[in-house]
Amino acid sequence: MTLALVAVVAIALIFDYTNGFHDAANSIATVVSTRVLTPKMAVAWAAFWNFVAFLVFKTRVADTIAKGIVDPKSGALTIGVVFAGLVGAIAWNLLTFYLGLPTSSSHALVGGIAGAAVARAGFHVMLLPKVREIAAFIVLAPLIGLALGLVTTLVILWLFRSVKRLRGLNSGFRVGQLVSSAAFSLGHGANDAQKTMGIILALLIATGHASATADVPLWVVLSAHTAIGLGTLSGGWRIVKTMGSKITRLQPVGGFAAETAAATTLFFTAANGIPVSTTHTIAGSIVGVGATQRLSAVRWGVASQVVWAWVLTIPGAFLIAMAVSLLVRAVS
Repeated sequence: MTLALVAVVAIALIFDYTNGFHDAANSIATVVSTRVLTPKMAVAWAAFWNFVAFLVFKTRVADTIAKGIVDPKSGALTIGVVFAGLVGAIAWNLLTFYLGLPTSSSHALVGGIAGAAVARAGFHVMLLPKVREIAAFIVLAPLIGLALGLVTTLVILWLFRSVKRLRGLNSGFRVGQLVSSAAFSLGHGANDAQKTMGIILALLIATGHASATADVPLWVVLSAHTAIGLGTLSGGWRIVKTMGSKITRLQPVGGFAAETAAATTLFFTAANGIPVSTTHTIAGSIVGVGATQRLSAVRWGVASQVVWAWVLTIPGAFLIAMAVSLLVRAVS
């Protein structure tokens, strides 16, 4: 490998790390806010399940990122383009992390790679059908999570309607929330770590180190899962606060329902190679759970700020990456 290729692979793994701490809230906000686990125990629990996800899921999401956003035959995915795309995604992650907004690292990466490639070769290199599918799930992922969160909560409350005291029901679901949190962390690892795998695979294909039909090498799989696991271990406390308490207050029953709903959605999308946002999915599930109490239980002002951050993620990362790509071309 050339020094430039090694450097960009390292930057891809740094992005994966920032993804871990940026999206740590997705996996642990509910178990922390319901006091099922302490923050340190929660991040260790989530990091473990992030890492072992590669043993459960195939790498279909990685294939989508490597070959489904920009035409791999166009020659647009050079080392410089991937570098610019990663810088755009990392910059957006850090900005929204500072603001405490739970945006999508996945969509930041899609926007970054697309913006950098367009700056180099024009819009014709984009594979629009898959990009449209990803864009559709900006809307569908939170709506599916919301619907499943609402339904799951109502089913639980109906099944346990004979329990007179809510405190007793919450006590029983503290253990259940460990299982639902682990399931969601598996889905998080299957979706988010695979995006970095896809970027590295695209680099290897572009530089002739892998064929266009190659599977993701094992060293790439292990590196990506290690990076996201370490990122999760470092936590993302600003976003934990937003996700765990600012949108709505959760009890263990609600936490279990939200995580179960989100995990179900992520398992489906990972199996079908659709790179969705774990952030959007869990946030929608939390809103669905909160809405079962009463609509006023959801802090809609905070929720609307989060939605605006979602909408701006792809164009924001796109524009940053486009500017960086143009700068790279000018100095190279």
